[in-house]
Amino acid sequence: MKNLFLPLFFLFLSVTTKAQLSAGDILAGVKSHDKALHIKGGWIRDPYIVLGPDGKYYLTGTTPVAGDPREQDDQYNTGLGKTSIVGYQVQVWCSDDLAHWKSLGAPYSLAEDSPTFKGREEMATKNPLWAPELHWTGDCWALVYCPQKHSGLALSSGKDIKGPWKHPNPEAFLKKHDPSLFKDDDGTWYLLFSNTLIVPLKPDFAGLAGEPVRIDPSNRRIGHEGATMRKIGKKYVHFGTAWSTDQGRKGSYNLYYCTSDKITGPYSERRFVGRFLGHGTPFQDKSGKWWCTAFFNGNRPPLDPDGIEKRDLREDAQTINKLGTTIVPLDVKILPDGDVYIRAIDPHYATPGPDEVQSFQ
Repeated sequence: MKNLFLPLFFLFLSVTTKAQLSAGDILAGVKSHDKALHIKGGWIRDPYIVLGPDGKYYLTGTTPVAGDPREQDDQYNTGLGKTSIVGYQVQVWCSDDLAHWKSLGAPYSLAEDSPTFKGREEMATKNPLWAPELHWTGDCWALVYCPQKHSGLALSSGKDIKGPWKHPNPEAFLKKHDPSLFKDDDGTWYLLFSNTLIVPLKPDFAGLAGEPVRIDPSNRRIGHEGATMRKIGKKYVHFGTAWSTDQGRKGSYNLYYCTSDKITGPYSERRFVGRFLGHGTPFQDKSGKWWCTAFFNGNRPPLDPDGIEKRDLREDAQTINKLGTTIVPLDVKILPDGDVYIRAIDPHYATPGPDEVQSFQ
């Protein structure tokens, strides 16, 4: 009897964790801005959402090759090691409202577009493409991706996210772990990478315009990956990702931040954004409300969120996020002194767990 129960249990767990909100529920949730919303299924890590100049939301992230059967057969694949299902393409989806998503296919591929693998297309198909981001430059889209052995920056041919792609200076953007872009008020673009180094870029993304500078919170490192930058009010807000225990794949995968008056610092102490929001993208919707993307990143199926605030997860990599893309509402405030307060609104994400090694005021 025991042997029959276990398969049935895991089948039930798989079905319940794949449940997705209806489009109507998502639209109502976007309006209320008070709870996490599971907006899209499928296997994805590092989901990145940006609002484009055409008023559409664009979603990309670390994914398998389109149509890979392992996306269904090995749903809780971690994406790591020799059994990883991460592919060599950038898949993109678009939406008018965060509820209805249309696939734009895979407009970028290491095999077809990367200069690193020119003449070695078959080898490209055996290498993963991680953590892509899309940034509108005013004339075209800039795409950055990793891992660092073949990381790159590519520019689309125009307003559409498609090739032929231009690579202004391939060598300059190699060996950059988790690259991200930020445009300052004066029009200067910066590259962030390696959690975290920052460097200004030459016009037209033709290379690095200086030596990278390390930026850290005043009390510790921001984390170990997934760094990005936003300007909120007059403050530079530096986001970074770390496991709650400061040990790889132990505990919850969280998002933190620090603030500064200057892009190169000094920065404030490290502060807490939200639990289970590691390598999420803070973005604003069309009404100006702030959200952060979230995704499944664990060594076991998603946990029941009820009572999660008091659960100690330090024994293993664990999360409440379902497979696919979740967006979590953020409370973002400019304080009377000009500093910035940021915290997840949904109570399942808003509280550091018992496994969190840092104490927050």
